[in-house]
Amino acid sequence: MFLDFFKEHGHMIMPSASLVPKDDPTLLWINSGVATMKKYFDGSVVPKNRRITSSQKSIRTNDIENVGKTARHQTFFEMLGNFSVGDYFREDAIPWAWEFLTSPKWLGLDKEKLYCTVYPKDTDSFRIWQEAGMPADHIVKLEDNFWDIGEGPCGPDTEIFYDRGQENNDVAEDDPENYPGGENARYLEIWNIVFSQYNHLPDGTYVDQPHKNIDTGMGLERVLSILQDAPTNFETDLFMPIIRATEEMSAGKKYGENAADTVSFKIIADHVRAVSFAIGDGALPSNSGRGYVLRRLIRRADLNGQRLGIKGAFLYKLVKVVGEIMKSHYPEVLNQEKFIAKVIKNEEDRFQATLDSGLTLLDDLIEKAKDSDSKTISGKDAFKLFDTYGFPYELTFESAQDEGLKVDKAGFDKEMEAQKERARKARGNLQSMGSQDETLMNIKDSSEFEYGVYEEKHAKLIDIVVNDELVDHADGEEAILVFDKTPFYAERGGQVADHGNIYNQDGELVATVNDVQHAPNDQNLHYVELVLPMEKGQEYVLKIDRERREGLRHSHSATHLLHSALREVLGEHTHQAGSLVDPDYLRFDFTAIDPMTPAEIKSVEQLVNQKIWEAIQVKTTITDPDTGLKMGALALFDGKYGEKVRVVQMSDFSTEFCGGTHCDNTNQIGIFKIISESAIGAGMRRIEAVTSKRAYEYLAERSALVDQVQTEVKATKATDIVEKITTLEQNLHDTQKQVEELNLKINQAKSKELFNNIQEVADLTVIATKANVNGMKDLRELADNWKSSNKSDVLVLAAENDGKANMIISLGDKALNKGLKAGDLIKLAAPIFGGGGGGRPNMAQAGGKNPAGLEDAIKAVVDEISKH
Repeated sequence: MFLDFFKEHGHMIMPSASLVPKDDPTLLWINSGVATMKKYFDGSVVPKNRRITSSQKSIRTNDIENVGKTARHQTFFEMLGNFSVGDYFREDAIPWAWEFLTSPKWLGLDKEKLYCTVYPKDTDSFRIWQEAGMPADHIVKLEDNFWDIGEGPCGPDTEIFYDRGQENNDVAEDDPENYPGGENARYLEIWNIVFSQYNHLPDGTYVDQPHKNIDTGMGLERVLSILQDAPTNFETDLFMPIIRATEEMSAGKKYGENAADTVSFKIIADHVRAVSFAIGDGALPSNSGRGYVLRRLIRRADLNGQRLGIKGAFLYKLVKVVGEIMKSHYPEVLNQEKFIAKVIKNEEDRFQATLDSGLTLLDDLIEKAKDSDSKTISGKDAFKLFDTYGFPYELTFESAQDEGLKVDKAGFDKEMEAQKERARKARGNLQSMGSQDETLMNIKDSSEFEYGVYEEKHAKLIDIVVNDELVDHADGEEAILVFDKTPFYAERGGQVADHGNIYNQDGELVATVNDVQHAPNDQNLHYVELVLPMEKGQEYVLKIDRERREGLRHSHSATHLLHSALREVLGEHTHQAGSLVDPDYLRFDFTAIDPMTPAEIKSVEQLVNQKIWEAIQVKTTITDPDTGLKMGALALFDGKYGEKVRVVQMSDFSTEFCGGTHCDNTNQIGIFKIISESAIGAGMRRIEAVTSKRAYEYLAERSALVDQVQTEVKATKATDIVEKITTLEQNLHDTQKQVEELNLKINQAKSKELFNNIQEVADLTVIATKANVNGMKDLRELADNWKSSNKSDVLVLAAENDGKANMIISLGDKALNKGLKAGDLIKLAAPIFGGGGGGRPNMAQAGGKNPAGLEDAIKAVVDEISKH
């Protein structure tokens, strides 16, 4: 209904983007509809239609602890939004919101139950709301109604609330918080409209934006709870099937019968929705970033399953239920059900092992707290349980409470805040939305990119930008140029830009092109270094670097083949996470749980080359997005496509939306060779490969290396190299074994000599001396011999080897009974010979950089022993 309403008002419906942000380091997750609109709001791209609407799946993780305990908190939700990019403003946005909410044709909500808040200085919104039909006494002025995140776009906002009645409130009628926008459960916020009309400058001042924007957000789950008269979001048909399925797996527990159990049911239902969609969009559990969030959600859900009497892994069984609920609008969960369930089950199984270790640690902490004066588990220990083992604070608190103990909550909160601060610093101080560049946004002249053209002899220069100003003449070092037509490809979709030269009609070089980027209105911006002056309106010859373009065509077509080969070999759950198409090589990032095996790498490589040798004609079709999808095209990078798209096909093996440059036939690629497969992050892998001339050079270099090895190992044929190396390794192993056996005999002989040098220290027998051996390994062998010989109560041995110092100390029972500890003795001795070390009470060792200090260190140990 929401999308249909705004479509009737001229909006373009934008498909929901992936939860995993693409090319946006400021976000861990897509957390709102506007998060996908940044390039439009900051002016870096002007959309084909300035009116946009969407239903965007979102994840927010700042309030995980509140999920299940309140009516409103969720980690996964859908945000309905309508957006104006420099088109309409509050005069339309407010009446449309009122119409959608109250018209019998749409939601038909009771007007008397609707309230709103406005910024006190925003008199226009206060007036327009009344003109739309909102009574003046239902409009609350609040200072908080100003959306501002620091530098960048900002402006007043208006929030819409639904009155659920005083009987559904958690505060008294005369409570100061009992108003729309206050901390209460009565007034449910359902819609926020931001009037982004100012730009917050670095100096703290506010100026009008060149183009004013509208950004709105309506929580689907909240509105649904009103329409279905549900007490909270969880009693709607988005959640109840998950809760009922969880009930069947529990030990007879029922939703709504017990407050604690009900919270557990809610947590499980929310978390399985979040992880199912996130994994479906390519995120995987790990120890950092968004992977850590998934791991935490799965573990939190599992712990709550245990509270409901569910044993072992169970969350993975609910993926199908989530998929069935959401399939009409989001079929991707059911389409990837087996993969998503496998990832979740693997994580659940891993957690069971971790949980056992965590429970052991918790038992130890409880015993430690019982023996302490404060009878308290420290905040640091409670946080370690949470951070390392996934134990929520509540679980630690309840376990401690059962034993009559306390937990240092303030200390826990301090550790949690320190972790959040580390995460903030790791992500950097990145601006979430840039300021608009009015100069580039105002370039609206038509410009055409010419596919397959290497030289354009009559390109008219239609715009010149120097120092962010439009000019008619350029005579400096650098400029940005726009032509009515150009063969220069602008960087996009992973393919880097063309380079080349610009000539005048007399054949003189006037500029070199070092980069090409897209303007907000999609023209190609040529970043040039000028050689001669250039005039607007003149015609020039544009000539790209042909060899560079050929390399790009080979790499780009090979990237498409690689993508399809990976999906065929690894499975269709394989998601492209990024790519780089360079003239010299290609890079392809994708999601994967495990590293590729050598056999998988070989299969992918063979499959790509097979398609090259099949000489498949590369077909490009210009069509609309819906037709492209029906053709089987993969839509990548959450691409926001216009009315026309390019579909690149290589038979039925590869079909993708793509605006890049490609070969005419796959055989032009020549050959494809994978040169590396590696991890680039949790659940993320990268393949690097070369094609054509670069592949030949790579293989020729490897061939020369094989020839060199063949010569070195004296193999008759290249195929004999492995056998020769195996024989050499075996011979080396046998020799090393003989050396070790001889060394053991030498050390046994040295033991007899060393162990006769016994001195009396107080009432202990001590062997303390330097040994002429080859380092720590030999010292350990001598110590083992000493243990079996019973020659003394204490052994202190030191050795010098290759300018390094080593020491080992072993203690017998008599020395231990006197309170001596080898670890303490070694810590006393190690600094004297420039080192450090440690160990157990009965044996310790250390290494250092100053062998000259060994004699003094031995003496210091003997003196310390004498004190006992």
